[in-house]
Amino acid sequence: MSKLIIVSNRLPVNIIKKGNQFELQPSVGGVATGLGSFYKSYNSVWIGWPGITENAIKGKKRYIQKRLESENCYPVCLTKKDIDNFYYGFCNKTIWPLFHYFNQNTQYNNDYWESYKKVNELFCDAVLKVAKPKDTIWIHDYQLLLLPQMVREKLPKANIGFFLHIPFPSSEIFRLLPWREDILKGMLGADLIGLHIYDYIRHFLHSVLRVLGYEHTFGEITYNGHTTRVDTFPMGIDYDSYANAVDYPDVQKEIKKIQKNVGSRKIILSMDRLDYTKGIPPRLKAFDMFLDKHPEYKEKVTLILVAVPSRTRVEHYGELKKGVEELVSSINGKHGTIGWTPVWYLYRSISFHTLIALYNVADVALITPQRDGMNLIAKEYIATKRNAKGVLILSEMAGAAVELGESLIVNPNNTSEMADAINEALVMPCKEQKARNRIMQDRLKRYNVERWANDFLEKLDIARIPSTEVTITPLTTDLRTQLIDDFKSSDDRLILLDFDGTLVPFADKPADAKPNKNILRMLKRLSSESKNEVIIASGRDRDTLDEWFGDLDLGFIAEHGAWIKERGGSWKTIEILKNNWKSKIRPLFEKYMDMTPGSFIEEKDFSLAWHFRKSHREQGFIRSLELKEALHDLTSNLGLEIIEGSKVIEVRNAGINKGKSASHWISKNAWDYIIAIGDDKTDEDLFEILPESAYSIKVGLKPSRAKFTIKSPTDTASLLRKLK
Repeated sequence: MSKLIIVSNRLPVNIIKKGNQFELQPSVGGVATGLGSFYKSYNSVWIGWPGITENAIKGKKRYIQKRLESENCYPVCLTKKDIDNFYYGFCNKTIWPLFHYFNQNTQYNNDYWESYKKVNELFCDAVLKVAKPKDTIWIHDYQLLLLPQMVREKLPKANIGFFLHIPFPSSEIFRLLPWREDILKGMLGADLIGLHIYDYIRHFLHSVLRVLGYEHTFGEITYNGHTTRVDTFPMGIDYDSYANAVDYPDVQKEIKKIQKNVGSRKIILSMDRLDYTKGIPPRLKAFDMFLDKHPEYKEKVTLILVAVPSRTRVEHYGELKKGVEELVSSINGKHGTIGWTPVWYLYRSISFHTLIALYNVADVALITPQRDGMNLIAKEYIATKRNAKGVLILSEMAGAAVELGESLIVNPNNTSEMADAINEALVMPCKEQKARNRIMQDRLKRYNVERWANDFLEKLDIARIPSTEVTITPLTTDLRTQLIDDFKSSDDRLILLDFDGTLVPFADKPADAKPNKNILRMLKRLSSESKNEVIIASGRDRDTLDEWFGDLDLGFIAEHGAWIKERGGSWKTIEILKNNWKSKIRPLFEKYMDMTPGSFIEEKDFSLAWHFRKSHREQGFIRSLELKEALHDLTSNLGLEIIEGSKVIEVRNAGINKGKSASHWISKNAWDYIIAIGDDKTDEDLFEILPESAYSIKVGLKPSRAKFTIKSPTDTASLLRKLK
């Protein structure tokens, strides 16, 4: 029976050493909290670090494994050096600040990077020990960005999902990372990549295009013969647990205790890990400004600031703690009176019961991170407001702002706007508060953490369903041998060859791809064999093909099927074609050529092509989408079609393609051997019309109607040399 394997940096339980004894303790925060209530409902195993160094469990490793097995957990053991360089180093001094747009805090340390790679490899080893061929592997978060591709290389047919719980930054920020290509390639090993909101998807797709040069089609990227889908899944919470917890006796007891201490004063709650991404100093400054602008609230409101210790070994966090404490002292000294402390500062973790009580009694929740992947605290606060008033003030930079639009959305860097929002929240009528909360609660109930996880896993299953039209089957050594043996034993052979990208690599300009002597020599040898009929099926114009191959005894298909030429014959069209439409299309092509530096127009007898191979990657891609949309409107009544090649958009007469023209040769003889080799979308029409017995080969590891794939034109030449 297949199982779900969850992989994250931390397990949902920690190993705590007390004297000579080891105890299990639930992990707090992050993925562990989000999925902790979900994973046990599956046949599952959770792989991660148990929170204790390898040195500390010396001699007890097997015992700890047994303890963790009872919780469906499998540990990855890390040394103190691993933790220092991998977790406190690369994860928290490189990825975390950069992905949250704090590039001034980012360190680029090669030792950290080497440790990051090593630990991802350790996690890969752990997955391989647990995973079976049909298992689903769900990898989580920024600590394991390399892991999807590592697992893919070892388990090529595995069902792999990856979810990033923090923001994915804009390509301008991401490109600062020296190891940017490795990170993207690591993520693209997954079948499905999940992010919280569409902005993060847009940034990721732009980064893939700008850094790796790979375009996407409706959120799908094909890289190294594998297709990855990218989609949004806004993470939910265990809604019922938070909503129902308000009734717990311990929570009610805590509520009464807080209310007794606060009295009739309004409560503003600020609840976060002490992290520089959370915007705590600007939040305190906004509260200070609020008291300046509205002195009538002095002694009538209290800000409870809960800052949970986090990453205390990273220097920026120590500086932040000092700055927060100075601001708290300044505000309390400036505004406080005997019997009233404006800010209650709690630098510690708090129990679940206290947390729920604080959520429930708070009149306002002030959640203003400067950048946050989602922010579940905002959702938890709303969940506890069952039939109760309360106003959420939320940063527009939190992923949750997309779902919680009924809250008061603020810019976390605009102190005045936040101060005004505090006042607006405090004077908002109870009826309006409850109405806003009810809308958000209904939304959070529907898309809770279980729905989020199930949604992701369902999409992951779909991502692995193979297309009935396309395949990616490498031409292995055994298949190659069979292909060559069948060639040698046949008497009537048809050989159909594309040119650009198949026999030679793509060139920036069409004129730069002239065949070399080795290509010409190989084609001459093949065509001189009486058993062979060799056809060059190209997008090139007929004059170019005559110039390059005129001395050889070949057949030709030019302009993707507009012209054909048999051996020793003359050029002809297979049906009557028109070109009087060009005057309508050319001005549009010229407009986009002018708008896109590096692009150029190629004119053929019956087609026009706009090439953008030399353009800036992202600009060329965006312009191509715009041009295609404009062309659809312009060509709808002209009997034309738009075809896409590799970095080229071409307009031609509808119904003309390589497949239709190749049928001229395929139908005129009872061939006992047919081989066709091509590299781009225009060759798919050719592959589609071939008989079942034919060998069809796609150059480039992309999905295709061809039976087999090879990597490059070099592989094409190597294969053709063996056809003797």
